[in-house]
Amino acid sequence: MQMKARILKAVLIALIVLMNIGCDQATKHIARARLADKGTVFVVGSVFVLRYVENEGAFLSLGEGLPRPLRTVAFVVIPLAALVGMIVTLASRRAAAWTLVAGFSFIAGGGFGNLIDRLARGGRVSDFMNLGIGSVRTGIFNFADLSILIGCLLILLSQWGRNRPADT
Repeated sequence: MQMKARILKAVLIALIVLMNIGCDQATKHIARARLADKGTVFVVGSVFVLRYVENEGAFLSLGEGLPRPLRTVAFVVIPLAALVGMIVTLASRRAAAWTLVAGFSFIAGGGFGNLIDRLARGGRVSDFMNLGIGSVRTGIFNFADLSILIGCLLILLSQWGRNRPADT
């Protein structure tokens, strides 16, 4: 029975990671092909807009001004080591909540999606989605960023009520 659970967990991890990488790369390919020279495309009024940009930094372009070798270490080498470590740890842990496994798998899938961009596109990541109302807006992001956010939410969900005292 335990071997069956381990295989099921490995399949779940692989499916989530590969699904996220595939969706991320497909949406980025479409964005590069159809949005690169279009400016801002209003999808749902000004609430959801598409605008293609290439980001050399991290979230919200943080670190974009760093020298290229430092950006390579910060945005390729360290994330690659962290992602490999995350997958190995997930696969080798015996007991973990399914929401925790799924959460870390979403994060790994999103991380690998952005890493593929950095390696294939000279250190740049393709971003193209923006949400907001009025002046309150997100930064421009991509499917991989959304995967990472979903993963974080799943991890929080897996911890919900875990250490709360029982009601008496």
